[in-house]
Amino acid sequence: MTKSRRTPYAQQRPQELGGGVWSVPVPIPGNPLGYTLVYAVDSPKGPLLIDAGWNHPDAWTALSGGLATLGIDVASVIGVVVTHFHPDHAGLAGRVREASGAWIAMHEADAALVRFMHGMADGEHDDFQAQMLRRAGADPSEVAQVMPGRPAPPALPDRELRDGDLVELPRRKLRAVHTPGHTPGHICLHLEDADRLFTGDHVLPDITPHVGIYPYDRDDVDPLADFLESLERVAELGPLDALPAHEWIFPDVAARAAEIRDHHEKKLGRLGDQMAERVEPLTIWEVAAMMTWNRPWDDLPTMLRGMAAGEAAAHLRTLESRGKIRRITGGDAVRFQALDS
Repeated sequence: MTKSRRTPYAQQRPQELGGGVWSVPVPIPGNPLGYTLVYAVDSPKGPLLIDAGWNHPDAWTALSGGLATLGIDVASVIGVVVTHFHPDHAGLAGRVREASGAWIAMHEADAALVRFMHGMADGEHDDFQAQMLRRAGADPSEVAQVMPGRPAPPALPDRELRDGDLVELPRRKLRAVHTPGHTPGHICLHLEDADRLFTGDHVLPDITPHVGIYPYDRDDVDPLADFLESLERVAELGPLDALPAHEWIFPDVAARAAEIRDHHEKKLGRLGDQMAERVEPLTIWEVAAMMTWNRPWDDLPTMLRGMAAGEAAAHLRTLESRGKIRRITGGDAVRFQALDS
Protein backbone atom coordinates (compact mmCIF):
# COMPACT_ATOMS: atom_id res chain seq x y z
CA MET A 1 0.00 0.00 0.00
CA THR A 2 1.05 3.55 -0.63
CA LYS A 3 0.80 5.40 2.65
CA SER A 4 1.26 8.85 4.14
CA ARG A 5 -0.37 9.44 7.53
CA ARG A 6 -2.49 7.12 9.68
CA THR A 7 -4.47 7.10 12.89
CA PRO A 8 -2.63 5.21 15.68
CA TYR A 9 -4.42 2.26 17.25
CA ALA A 10 -4.32 4.05 20.61
CA GLN A 11 -6.60 6.76 19.22
CA GLN A 12 -9.26 4.27 18.13
CA ARG A 13 -11.83 2.87 20.53
CA PRO A 14 -14.91 0.66 20.10
CA GLN A 15 -17.69 2.98 18.97
CA GLU A 16 -21.42 3.01 18.44
CA LEU A 17 -21.94 4.58 15.02
CA GLY A 18 -25.74 4.79 15.11
CA GLY A 19 -28.31 2.92 13.10
CA GLY A 20 -27.41 -0.41 14.69
CA VAL A 21 -23.76 -0.31 13.56
CA TRP A 22 -20.65 -0.49 15.77
CA SER A 23 -16.89 -0.54 15.09
CA VAL A 24 -14.10 -2.30 16.98
CA PRO A 25 -10.39 -1.70 16.18
CA VAL A 26 -8.52 -5.01 16.18
CA PRO A 27 -4.70 -4.72 16.27
CA ILE A 28 -2.43 -6.24 13.64
CA PRO A 29 0.70 -7.23 15.60
CA GLY A 30 3.90 -5.90 14.06
CA ASN A 31 2.17 -4.21 11.13
CA PRO A 32 2.42 -0.42 10.53
CA LEU A 33 -1.25 -0.35 9.51
CA GLY A 34 -1.96 -0.76 13.22
CA TYR A 35 -5.43 -2.27 13.20
CA THR A 36 -8.39 -3.55 11.25
CA LEU A 37 -11.74 -1.93 11.88
CA VAL A 38 -14.24 -4.72 12.42
CA TYR A 39 -17.89 -3.68 12.13
CA ALA A 40 -20.93 -5.19 13.79
CA VAL A 41 -24.38 -4.73 12.23
CA ASP A 42 -27.41 -5.42 14.42
CA SER A 43 -30.41 -7.52 13.45
CA PRO A 44 -33.33 -9.17 15.32
CA LYS A 45 -31.49 -12.53 15.26
CA GLY A 46 -28.18 -11.11 16.46
CA PRO A 47 -25.19 -9.14 15.17
CA LEU A 48 -23.30 -9.76 11.95
CA LEU A 49 -19.57 -8.99 11.75
CA ILE A 50 -17.94 -7.48 8.70
CA ASP A 51 -14.36 -8.83 8.79
CA ALA A 52 -12.81 -10.30 11.93
CA GLY A 53 -9.16 -9.29 12.23
CA TRP A 54 -5.79 -11.03 12.50
CA ASN A 55 -5.56 -14.46 14.13
CA HIS A 56 -3.55 -13.59 17.24
CA PRO A 57 -4.35 -13.79 20.97
CA ASP A 58 -4.07 -10.01 21.40
CA ALA A 59 -6.37 -9.47 18.43
CA TRP A 60 -8.93 -11.93 19.83
CA THR A 61 -8.86 -10.14 23.18
CA ALA A 62 -9.40 -6.81 21.44
CA LEU A 63 -12.26 -8.15 19.31
CA SER A 64 -14.16 -10.04 21.99
CA GLY A 65 -13.48 -7.43 24.65
CA GLY A 66 -14.31 -4.54 22.33
CA LEU A 67 -17.62 -6.11 21.43
CA ALA A 68 -18.33 -6.68 25.12
CA THR A 69 -17.82 -2.98 25.92
CA LEU A 70 -20.51 -2.26 23.35
CA GLY A 71 -22.87 -4.76 24.97
CA ILE A 72 -22.31 -7.47 22.36
CA ASP A 73 -21.41 -11.03 23.38
CA VAL A 74 -19.25 -12.63 20.68
CA ALA A 75 -21.26 -15.82 21.26
CA SER A 76 -24.32 -14.03 19.86
CA VAL A 77 -22.76 -13.33 16.45
CA ILE A 78 -24.79 -14.97 13.68
CA GLY A 79 -22.39 -14.53 10.78
CA VAL A 80 -19.09 -13.08 9.55
CA VAL A 81 -18.86 -11.58 6.08
CA VAL A 82 -15.23 -11.34 5.00
CA THR A 83 -14.50 -8.52 2.54
CA HIS A 84 -11.46 -10.46 1.29
CA PHE A 85 -9.27 -13.39 2.30
CA HIS A 86 -6.22 -11.50 3.63
CA PRO A 87 -5.24 -12.53 7.19
CA ASP A 88 -5.93 -9.13 8.79
CA HIS A 89 -9.55 -9.50 7.64
CA ALA A 90 -10.29 -13.23 7.66
CA GLY A 91 -7.88 -14.49 10.32
CA LEU A 92 -10.24 -14.59 13.30
CA ALA A 93 -13.37 -15.62 11.40
CA GLY A 94 -12.83 -19.26 12.29
CA ARG A 95 -12.48 -18.48 15.98
CA VAL A 96 -15.68 -16.41 15.92
CA ARG A 97 -17.42 -19.40 14.32
CA GLU A 98 -16.11 -21.69 17.08
CA ALA A 99 -17.32 -19.30 19.79
CA SER A 100 -20.78 -18.64 18.35
CA GLY A 101 -21.70 -21.14 15.66
CA ALA A 102 -21.77 -18.25 13.16
CA TRP A 103 -21.47 -18.90 9.44
CA ILE A 104 -18.62 -17.38 7.39
CA ALA A 105 -19.24 -15.88 3.95
CA MET A 106 -16.94 -14.45 1.29
CA HIS A 107 -17.01 -13.95 -2.47
CA GLU A 108 -16.68 -17.13 -4.51
CA ALA A 109 -13.41 -16.00 -6.14
CA ASP A 110 -11.65 -15.56 -2.81
CA ALA A 111 -13.26 -18.75 -1.49
CA ALA A 112 -11.55 -20.62 -4.35
CA LEU A 113 -8.20 -19.13 -3.31
CA VAL A 114 -8.73 -20.17 0.31
CA ARG A 115 -9.46 -23.74 -0.81
CA PHE A 116 -6.28 -23.66 -2.91
CA MET A 117 -4.27 -22.42 0.08
CA HIS A 118 -5.60 -25.21 2.28
CA GLY A 119 -4.46 -27.75 -0.30
CA MET A 120 -0.92 -26.35 -0.62
CA ALA A 121 1.88 -27.78 1.53
CA ASP A 122 4.42 -25.42 3.09
CA GLY A 123 7.18 -26.72 0.87
CA GLU A 124 5.11 -26.04 -2.24
CA HIS A 125 4.52 -22.48 -1.07
CA ASP A 126 8.26 -21.86 -0.55
CA ASP A 127 9.10 -23.25 -4.01
CA PHE A 128 6.35 -21.11 -5.54
CA GLN A 129 7.79 -17.97 -3.92
CA ALA A 130 11.35 -18.72 -5.02
CA GLN A 131 10.40 -19.50 -8.62
CA MET A 132 8.26 -16.37 -8.82
CA LEU A 133 11.17 -14.19 -7.66
CA ARG A 134 13.55 -15.80 -10.15
CA ARG A 135 11.17 -15.23 -13.07
CA ALA A 136 10.83 -11.60 -11.98
CA GLY A 137 14.59 -11.10 -12.19
CA ALA A 138 15.38 -10.91 -8.47
CA ASP A 139 19.00 -11.29 -7.44
CA PRO A 140 19.88 -14.86 -6.33
CA SER A 141 20.76 -13.55 -2.86
CA GLU A 142 17.22 -12.16 -2.56
CA VAL A 143 15.68 -15.41 -3.77
CA ALA A 144 17.67 -17.18 -1.04
CA GLN A 145 16.00 -14.95 1.58
CA VAL A 146 12.56 -16.49 1.01
CA MET A 147 11.30 -17.22 4.51
CA PRO A 148 10.19 -20.82 5.06
CA GLY A 149 6.60 -21.40 6.04
CA ARG A 150 3.56 -19.14 5.74
CA PRO A 151 0.67 -17.89 7.86
CA ALA A 152 -2.07 -20.42 8.40
CA PRO A 153 -4.76 -19.97 5.75
CA PRO A 154 -8.08 -18.53 6.91
CA ALA A 155 -11.05 -20.72 7.76
CA LEU A 156 -12.98 -22.15 4.84
CA PRO A 157 -16.24 -20.26 4.31
CA ASP A 158 -19.67 -21.82 4.78
CA ARG A 159 -21.30 -19.56 2.19
CA GLU A 160 -20.14 -18.00 -1.06
CA LEU A 161 -21.37 -14.65 -2.34
CA ARG A 162 -21.70 -13.22 -5.82
CA ASP A 163 -22.10 -9.65 -6.99
CA GLY A 164 -25.49 -8.24 -6.02
CA ASP A 165 -26.32 -10.93 -3.46
CA LEU A 166 -28.17 -9.82 -0.35
CA VAL A 167 -26.54 -11.09 2.84
CA GLU A 168 -28.92 -12.99 5.10
CA LEU A 169 -29.62 -10.36 7.76
CA PRO A 170 -33.23 -10.03 9.00
CA ARG A 171 -34.81 -6.58 8.63
CA ARG A 172 -31.62 -5.14 7.13
CA LYS A 173 -30.58 -4.80 3.50
CA LEU A 174 -26.87 -5.53 3.09
CA ARG A 175 -25.79 -6.11 -0.51
CA ALA A 176 -22.47 -7.49 -1.80
CA VAL A 177 -20.74 -5.33 -4.41
CA HIS A 178 -17.94 -7.21 -6.17
CA THR A 179 -14.89 -4.92 -6.33
CA PRO A 180 -11.96 -7.03 -7.59
CA GLY A 181 -8.44 -5.64 -7.72
CA HIS A 182 -6.92 -5.83 -4.25
CA THR A 183 -7.95 -9.49 -4.37
CA PRO A 184 -9.99 -11.29 -7.07
CA GLY A 185 -12.95 -11.68 -4.71
CA HIS A 186 -12.85 -8.43 -2.78
CA ILE A 187 -16.32 -7.12 -1.95
CA CYS A 188 -17.71 -3.91 -0.55
CA LEU A 189 -20.99 -4.15 1.34
CA HIS A 190 -23.74 -1.61 0.76
CA LEU A 191 -26.02 -1.19 3.77
CA GLU A 192 -28.90 0.05 1.68
CA ASP A 193 -31.23 0.70 4.60
CA ALA A 194 -28.76 3.27 5.97
CA ASP A 195 -26.88 4.53 2.86
CA ARG A 196 -23.49 3.36 4.12
CA LEU A 197 -20.76 1.46 2.33
CA PHE A 198 -18.36 -0.90 4.09
CA THR A 199 -15.35 -0.59 1.78
CA GLY A 200 -12.89 -3.17 3.16
CA ASP A 201 -9.53 -2.27 1.59
CA HIS A 202 -10.99 -1.12 -1.72
CA VAL A 203 -11.36 2.56 -0.82
CA LEU A 204 -9.41 3.94 2.15
CA PRO A 205 -9.33 7.60 3.21
CA ASP A 206 -5.59 8.31 3.01
CA ILE A 207 -3.74 5.34 1.55
CA THR A 208 -4.20 3.30 -1.60
CA PRO A 209 -4.51 -0.49 -1.37
CA HIS A 210 -1.89 -2.79 -2.77
CA VAL A 211 -2.81 -4.15 -6.21
CA GLY A 212 -0.41 -6.80 -7.45
CA ILE A 213 -0.09 -9.89 -9.66
CA TYR A 214 0.99 -13.24 -8.20
CA PRO A 215 2.77 -14.97 -9.87
CA TYR A 216 4.27 -11.77 -11.23
CA ASP A 217 4.47 -12.93 -14.85
CA ARG A 218 0.82 -14.00 -15.33
CA ASP A 219 -0.67 -12.68 -18.56
CA ASP A 220 -4.22 -14.00 -18.13
CA VAL A 221 -5.35 -11.45 -15.52
CA ASP A 222 -5.29 -7.64 -15.22
CA PRO A 223 -6.01 -6.80 -11.57
CA LEU A 224 -5.21 -3.10 -11.88
CA ALA A 225 -7.70 -2.72 -14.74
CA ASP A 226 -10.22 -4.61 -12.57
CA PHE A 227 -9.46 -2.28 -9.66
CA LEU A 228 -9.93 0.87 -11.75
CA GLU A 229 -13.24 -0.44 -13.08
CA SER A 230 -14.30 -1.31 -9.52
CA LEU A 231 -13.54 2.26 -8.42
CA GLU A 232 -15.85 3.55 -11.13
CA ARG A 233 -18.55 1.20 -9.95
CA VAL A 234 -18.26 2.42 -6.38
CA ALA A 235 -18.33 6.04 -7.57
CA GLU A 236 -21.64 5.34 -9.31
CA LEU A 237 -23.18 4.58 -5.89
CA GLY A 238 -22.88 8.27 -5.08
CA PRO A 239 -21.53 10.23 -2.07
CA LEU A 240 -22.15 7.52 0.52
CA ASP A 241 -20.46 7.52 3.92
CA ALA A 242 -17.57 5.06 3.78
CA LEU A 243 -16.74 2.65 6.59
CA PRO A 244 -13.28 1.30 5.65
CA ALA A 245 -11.29 -1.50 7.24
CA HIS A 246 -8.33 0.74 8.10
CA GLU A 247 -7.73 4.34 9.18
CA TRP A 248 -11.03 6.15 9.79
CA ILE A 249 -14.61 6.61 8.59
CA PHE A 250 -15.03 9.30 5.94
CA PRO A 251 -17.75 10.91 3.79
CA ASP A 252 -18.26 10.82 0.01
CA VAL A 253 -16.76 7.54 -1.13
CA ALA A 254 -17.31 8.57 -4.76
CA ALA A 255 -14.92 11.53 -4.46
CA ARG A 256 -12.22 9.40 -2.83
CA ALA A 257 -12.63 6.66 -5.46
CA ALA A 258 -12.02 9.28 -8.16
CA GLU A 259 -8.85 10.45 -6.37
CA ILE A 260 -7.47 6.91 -6.20
CA ARG A 261 -8.24 6.31 -9.86
CA ASP A 262 -6.43 9.52 -10.80
CA HIS A 263 -3.44 8.46 -8.68
CA HIS A 264 -3.08 5.18 -10.59
CA GLU A 265 -3.60 6.77 -14.01
CA LYS A 266 -0.77 9.20 -13.26
CA LYS A 267 1.39 6.34 -12.06
CA LEU A 268 0.69 4.42 -15.26
CA GLY A 269 1.57 7.51 -17.31
CA ARG A 270 4.88 7.97 -15.50
CA LEU A 271 5.81 4.32 -15.90
CA GLY A 272 4.91 4.39 -19.59
CA ASP A 273 7.19 7.40 -20.09
CA GLN A 274 10.01 5.70 -18.18
CA MET A 275 9.69 2.55 -20.27
CA ALA A 276 9.77 4.60 -23.49
CA GLU A 277 13.08 6.14 -22.43
CA ARG A 278 14.76 2.75 -22.01
CA VAL A 279 16.04 0.90 -25.05
CA GLU A 280 16.78 -2.45 -23.40
CA PRO A 281 14.04 -4.77 -22.14
CA LEU A 282 13.62 -4.69 -18.35
CA THR A 283 12.74 -7.38 -15.83
CA ILE A 284 9.89 -6.83 -13.38
CA TRP A 285 12.48 -6.42 -10.61
CA GLU A 286 14.32 -3.72 -12.60
CA VAL A 287 11.05 -1.89 -13.28
CA ALA A 288 10.10 -2.02 -9.61
CA ALA A 289 13.53 -0.61 -8.67
CA MET A 290 13.04 2.47 -10.86
CA MET A 291 9.51 3.21 -9.62
CA THR A 292 8.76 5.53 -6.67
CA TRP A 293 7.80 3.94 -3.36
CA ASN A 294 7.33 5.34 0.12
CA ARG A 295 10.95 4.42 0.85
CA PRO A 296 13.98 4.22 -1.47
CA TRP A 297 14.29 0.84 -3.17
CA ASP A 298 17.67 0.19 -1.53
CA ASP A 299 16.05 0.60 1.90
CA LEU A 300 13.25 -1.92 1.26
CA PRO A 301 13.66 -5.39 2.80
CA THR A 302 13.16 -8.33 0.46
CA MET A 303 9.57 -8.91 1.56
CA LEU A 304 8.56 -5.33 0.73
CA ARG A 305 10.53 -5.48 -2.53
CA GLY A 306 8.44 -8.53 -3.37
CA MET A 307 5.22 -6.57 -2.78
CA ALA A 308 6.58 -3.66 -4.83
CA ALA A 309 7.39 -6.09 -7.65
CA GLY A 310 3.81 -7.39 -7.52
CA GLU A 311 2.49 -3.86 -7.89
CA ALA A 312 4.98 -3.09 -10.67
CA ALA A 313 3.83 -6.26 -12.45
CA ALA A 314 0.21 -5.13 -12.22
CA HIS A 315 1.03 -1.75 -13.76
CA LEU A 316 3.10 -3.41 -16.49
CA ARG A 317 0.22 -5.78 -17.27
CA THR A 318 -2.21 -2.87 -17.67
CA LEU A 319 0.22 -1.01 -19.94
CA GLU A 320 0.59 -4.23 -21.94
CA SER A 321 -3.18 -4.66 -22.27
CA ARG A 322 -3.44 -1.02 -23.40
CA GLY A 323 -0.89 -1.65 -26.17
CA LYS A 324 1.89 0.50 -24.68
CA ILE A 325 4.48 -2.21 -23.98
CA ARG A 326 5.22 -5.82 -24.92
CA ARG A 327 6.55 -8.74 -22.94
CA ILE A 328 9.57 -10.80 -23.99
CA THR A 329 9.68 -14.40 -22.83
CA GLY A 330 12.04 -17.32 -23.40
CA GLY A 331 14.90 -16.29 -21.12
CA ASP A 332 15.54 -16.83 -17.46
CA ALA A 333 13.13 -14.02 -16.57
CA VAL A 334 10.24 -12.29 -18.33
CA ARG A 335 11.07 -8.82 -19.62
CA PHE A 336 9.10 -5.81 -20.87
CA GLN A 337 9.82 -3.18 -23.46
CA ALA A 338 7.99 -0.14 -24.81
CA LEU A 339 6.58 -0.81 -28.27
CA ASP A 340 8.37 2.18 -29.77
CA SER A 341 11.76 1.32 -28.22
